[in-house]
Amino acid sequence: MKNLLNGYSRKAGLAPGTIVHIGDRKTERPKITLINYDQDSFEEKVAERIEDCFEQDRKGVTWINVDGIHQIDIIEKLGKHLELHPLVMEDILHTDQRPKIEDYESYIYLVLKMLRYDDIDNDIKAEQVSLVLGRDFVVSFQEVEGDTFNAVRKRLRTSKGRIRSMDASYLAYALMDSIVDNYFVVLERVSEIIETLEDELIQNPVSETLEDIHDLKKEIIYFRKSVWPLREVISGLERTGPPLIADTTQIYLKDIYDHTIRVAESIETYRDIITGVMDLYLSSISNKMNEVMKTLTIIATIFIPLTFVAGVYGMNFEYMPELEWKWGYPAVWIIMIMVSAAMVMYFRNKKWL
Repeated sequence: MKNLLNGYSRKAGLAPGTIVHIGDRKTERPKITLINYDQDSFEEKVAERIEDCFEQDRKGVTWINVDGIHQIDIIEKLGKHLELHPLVMEDILHTDQRPKIEDYESYIYLVLKMLRYDDIDNDIKAEQVSLVLGRDFVVSFQEVEGDTFNAVRKRLRTSKGRIRSMDASYLAYALMDSIVDNYFVVLERVSEIIETLEDELIQNPVSETLEDIHDLKKEIIYFRKSVWPLREVISGLERTGPPLIADTTQIYLKDIYDHTIRVAESIETYRDIITGVMDLYLSSISNKMNEVMKTLTIIATIFIPLTFVAGVYGMNFEYMPELEWKWGYPAVWIIMIMVSAAMVMYFRNKKWL
């Protein structure tokens, strides 16, 4: 989970629209992939120059995907070709944005969070994905190479489904849908971890398990913050309408909105469950402590009459007739053993032992 204010200090004092990259610094060169298609044709290539993405003779829908946004000059060149507002370019380079939508009339700017669960670090990794949707193009900006868009690329290459016959707004929907569908994969992994923690608590409640529960709760909160604003994003797309959002795409946006609601509700459920698991841990520790205290109390109670007898015959009076008895010492031992046995039987009868 990232620091929620990571990098903000580097923007202090700068004018709005100042282009500064805020996020993990990379050394590899960004990769720009171009896909152009319509119902009858398909072209895919890696663009060596920004100018290769804007040839005049292209028809249909163009998808430009940028893997790596740490080189400011590349983002600036793309922004100039697309006539993006300086605030949009600033937000693209600032990788800690919350999901949002901004309508600039000639294009729509979207910010989404692509999530995955890292089993090595046991946390949720987030990557900011920025989408710029125009009438006949979609530009996606990603922090690193590797994403959940491969299924969309495969459908475009094989011309499966309706995607090749639809407009750019449907492509934007397909990309958003692949991101939201991957949220269910993360949810499934979180559910498995919660079940494992519950089993560990029942079998052997230890402090390390409490730390794991606390860490998972933080990840769920971060998950919620990444998903919850997405409802507003999709609602904003539905309100936009033609020409940027085709009427044929509207019904699919309703479907992805339903999926987002399901994810948000599941996150709330898991947050309640993990809170219940923490309560279960505290109850287990409390019960364990109560058992220890009960055992110690019973032992102390058994020794009360024994201490009394030992104290009586430990007094330094000169005339104590029992001290002269031949069988006085064994008799005291027999009495103490009988008293202890009687008390143990009484405690067991009361089910205190």
